[in-house]
This record gives sequence, C-alpha cells and structure tokens, in this order.
Amino acid sequence: MANRLAQTTSPYLLQHADNPVDWWPWSPEAFEEARRRDVPVLLSVGYASCHWCHVMAHESFEDDDTAAYLNAHFVPVKVDREERPDVDAVYMEAVQAATGHGGWPMTVFLTPEAEPFYFGTYFPPEPRHGSPSFQQVLEGVTTAWTDRREEVAEVAGRIVADLAGRSLVHGGDGVPGESDVAQALLGLAREYDEQHGGFGGAPKFPPAMAVEFLLRHHARTGAEGALQMAADTCAAMARGGIYDQLGGGFARYSVDREWIVPHFEKMLYDNALLCRVYAHLWRATGSDEARRIALETADFMVRELRTAEGGFASALDADSEDAEGRHVEGAFYVWTPEQLREVLGEDDAAFAAAYFGVTEEGTFEEGASVLRLPGDAGPMDAARVAGVRARLLAARDERPHPGRDDKVVAAWNGLAIAALAETGAYFDRPDLVERATEAADLLVRVHLGEVARLTRTSKDGRAGDNAGVLEDYGDVAEGFLALAAVTGEGAWLEFAGFLLDIVLEQFTGEGGQLYDTAHDAEQLIRRPQDPTDSATPSGWTAAAGALLTYAAYTGSEAHRTAAEGALGVVKALGPRVPRFVGWGLAVAEALLDGPREVAVAGPVGGELHRTALLGRAPGAVVAAGEGPGAGAEFPLLVDRPLVGGEPTAYVCRHFVCDAPTTDVGELAAKLGG
Repeated sequence: MANRLAQTTSPYLLQHADNPVDWWPWSPEAFEEARRRDVPVLLSVGYASCHWCHVMAHESFEDDDTAAYLNAHFVPVKVDREERPDVDAVYMEAVQAATGHGGWPMTVFLTPEAEPFYFGTYFPPEPRHGSPSFQQVLEGVTTAWTDRREEVAEVAGRIVADLAGRSLVHGGDGVPGESDVAQALLGLAREYDEQHGGFGGAPKFPPAMAVEFLLRHHARTGAEGALQMAADTCAAMARGGIYDQLGGGFARYSVDREWIVPHFEKMLYDNALLCRVYAHLWRATGSDEARRIALETADFMVRELRTAEGGFASALDADSEDAEGRHVEGAFYVWTPEQLREVLGEDDAAFAAAYFGVTEEGTFEEGASVLRLPGDAGPMDAARVAGVRARLLAARDERPHPGRDDKVVAAWNGLAIAALAETGAYFDRPDLVERATEAADLLVRVHLGEVARLTRTSKDGRAGDNAGVLEDYGDVAEGFLALAAVTGEGAWLEFAGFLLDIVLEQFTGEGGQLYDTAHDAEQLIRRPQDPTDSATPSGWTAAAGALLTYAAYTGSEAHRTAAEGALGVVKALGPRVPRFVGWGLAVAEALLDGPREVAVAGPVGGELHRTALLGRAPGAVVAAGEGPGAGAEFPLLVDRPLVGGEPTAYVCRHFVCDAPTTDVGELAAKLGG
C-alpha cells in the first residue's frame, strides 16, 4: 500500500512511496500529528542518487518489523534535500555541531516543535563498527522521550539557542582587495597536491570554482603558478576515472587522491561547472584537451540529462544492475579484461587495456577497472582509439542504465545554461546555445509561471511546491546573463534584473549580509545562511556575482552596492578557507578588474562579438547588437555608433572608456587580462 509520498513529485520521495513506513512529507500537518499523538518526529533526509540512502532504505525502511516500530512510536518525515535545501541546511548544521561530521542519509529526531535532540547519518540494521543498530537507536530515543522528557527538552532548547546565535552579522570590513586574494592564492598553493592535481587528500572533489578563481587571477595578474595549478588539475581529472572516458561527463568525486575510482553518481551541477571551467581553460591556453572535455561534457548533459520539456535532470545514480542482476555501484561503467575481449577481440582488447588502464587484478571491485588514461602506453593511433571507444560505448549502452533523477532544479539549470551558452559560442556549436535557450524558456514558463517568484523544482513540466532559495535566484540570473551576452537578446538581461530585484527585496539583511531563504519564507528553527561554496556556489556568492555583472550591464548603483556588501564575506573567508569560497574569490577577481564593460556595435555572432566573448578579463560583460533598437535591448549600446560604417567595439571600466576600435586584434589585446 502506498503512503503519503505517492502524491509528491520528488523522485527521491517517490522511491519511498511503497515503504511500509507511514512517511509524511515535510509539512505543518506532520508536526500537528506528532503533537496530537505526543510522539517525536523522525526526520530522514536524502536524495535520489545517494548510494547509502538506498542501502538504509533497503535494510530498514523496507523492513516490516522496523516500519511497524517506527510507525507506532514516531511520525516519520521524509525530505529530499535537493527540493528543500533550507530544511537540509538547518538540520545538517545541527548534526555537524553535535557530532563533528555530517552526510546523507541524515537521520534527526525532533520534538513536535521541530527542535532537534538526537542525530545521526546512516544507521546499520545490526550493531557494527561501534555504531548502534537503527532499532537500538529507535528504542533508545523512545525511552528517552517517555522517561526523560525534561532532559530531551533541555537538549533541544540548547541546540536551537546555539544555532540561533550563529547568524552572520556580515562578512567582514569592506570588499576583498589585492592582499586578500593573494593570501587566498597562497592558501590554495599550500593545499595543492603537486603529484596528482587538485586540493587536499581523499576523497577528492572536483574543485571547479577554485579553478575558476585561479584562471581569473592569472588573467588579471599574469601569475603563472595560478594557471599551472588550474591546468594541471584539469588535466589530471580529464585523464582520471572521475571522468567518463567513453560517454563524457564527470562523477561526483574520487574516493582516492589520484582520481582513479569515482563515486559514480553524475550530478548536473558538477558537469555544468566543469564544462564551463574547461571552456575557460581552453580560452586561456588553447589546450585541445580542454576543448574536447568541454564539448564532451556539454554533449553528455544534453544527451543524458535533458528532459522532454527542455530542462536538465538533476542526476544519474551511482548504482545499476550488473550481469547477475544485482544492483551495485559502478556496474554500468567498469570493465574486466574479459569484457573487453568479448567486445573487441584479442588484439584490440589488449590495446584498450593498455590505453585505458584496465588490469587483470582491477582498480575497482571484483577484478573490474574504471577506465582512465594512465598515459604510459606510448604514442597512440588516434583512429584506432576512436574506433575502440565507439565500440565500447555501443556495448556499454546495452547494459542496464543507472536511474535518473528527473526533477529540474532551478539553480543547477542556471549553471547549465551559462555553461552551454558559452561553450556553444566559443566552439561554434549553435545547437548548444539553443539547448541553453530552451532550458531558460522552461525556467521562465514553469518556474516563474504566474506567481512571479521562482519555484525551486519542477518535474514533467509541472512546478513543485517549494519556493526558490537564494542559490536559485543567483544561479538562474547568472545563466540568463551569460545567455544575454552570447545571444544579444536583452530579454535575458531583463529577466535577470527581475530576479535580482527580488534578491534585494527579499534576501538581503542590514549591512549587506544575505539569507538563503526569503523574508516571507516558511520560518524554520533558524534562518539558514551559509556563505561557503561547497559542491555549488553558495547562494551568497552566486548572488554577489550576478549582482556585479548586472550592475556592469546597466550602471545600477544599487546592484553594485549590494554586490560589494555581499563580498565582505569573501574578505573574511578567502584568506582563511580559500577552497570553500572559490566562487566568491572568482567574483572578487571580477570586482578587482572592474569588471570591464564591452559594447559591440555590430552583428551578434560576428567576428568582433566573438572576440569580445573570448576575452579573458575576469567577469567582463559583453553586449552586442546593431541598429537603432540595440540600445533598447542593452543600456551599454546606447550612443555607440559604428565608426566608418564598420562594426565597432567600446571597452570601459571604472567609468573610463578606451578609444573605440574596429580591429579584432586590438580588441583581443584590450581584453587579454
């Protein structure tokens, strides 16, 4: 019998709709029910492509005895963290404060007033590795609730008070300057892995936003060390197992520091951020490998993640069925020497094994290997590599595919729009710009819809119930601004302005600090506010970047002031934890550079427009168009005449303009950094 989750649109919640657990979605009614029955709430938070979420579901939530106990003593509430990042953030902060670590699945016990009093992540079905079984935890919490209620209330009150005291008044004194970004660069250099690229040890995550900062810093200052760290990190990831060597696209992270074995789920946000970074690396260096990875990653997003409505799905699962019909991690992606021989025959299999690093003992589990490019197989015949790759890809396509989380998240689609628009423009792939435009159309049509406020998610063309958070507004505005630069369509600038006005009205506090939820959003035990960049830009830094770009396009003092106010947090955090404020540092580079404003009076897609888009100056904004109506589309194009009847570019920064130029080489030199 299906439970209440059958009525929801979240693929993650729908995975639990047939559990014997009597799940509720997060709602006032669930907490009313807990009050009525005088029982605690079990809050379980996860997401559709989370491996250990599936494991705990199978072991505990599909078990009739566990479910019966849960239903009798708790009101169980299931939350998709990707639909409700605000709920996830507030309770994850509590889990990390209490236990020193966090992760998903997240398991939190709450009072009927939604105050947390006991925490954990994955609990096994029987005690192991010093961790109690889930049943023991449930019984222990029930006993505490029944026999030691005052103690529970005291713990809950203390946690809520502690969380309430953590509000960031604002992020520092003024905007980040030269010394702040220099300190941040030094900090990154200290954590840099000279041998394998990337930062820190295992598990190792793709540092897209830190690389974006390094590229911008190099463009602005010429610092060779910054470019070297960026280029070497990107090369190591491109040749590692974290990159899908057959189908393109990146996995979530590498379990080792050498990038060999990934955690196999593929997320839209990683691929959007990395596609854009590799395109920018190509722009800086002309690297053929960077060009290939940017295009293959863009093609992967379009082929594997695009939905029927033109948006992009959230993720592909790590798990799929293997040859024995077992649901295991990585089954779709890994190869044994025997499997290579079956597809390629003896000679080509030996060639492929050397090229892709497939060994007899395997680099993964049960003798299987993750394909990578170890680079020790000597010079390669490119045609033979292409043929082998095509045959392996066709054979892999016959395997059971990983599941797909089909919900469209506004923020991540904003990141994808920016990546596809720019990649399409750089490499003369108008189809990619079209895909970006279709996704942007979906966000306007479905996510903005009638209410003129952004909805966080949609599925099958239907808007979800949850309000957009700050990262949705910031990242969607970022995508629209990139699309405006590439297409010359001022409507996207207008839509970005509309979203950013809501940021100013609904998400900004006194002194320039930002909140993750709107002033009129559902009140949780604390108003979430996280300025650190983790897997994606934080709402705080995403909004700062979009506000700065919009101000450069329009001359709006209010947006410029808001961007500078928000960047105070980067001054505070950049020198101390540069890995966790990479996008904020990239925005700081744009601020330090101006950013430059480029107006191209001439055809969209013409040589001068393309040269402007390929300029490396950090955060430079580009407006292109011709004819009397161009100024109506972009304020930057007002009073920008052609010179001698030729397409003409005007470059300004800090209220000072260079002489106009009709020469492509001269424009490129002005925007080189």
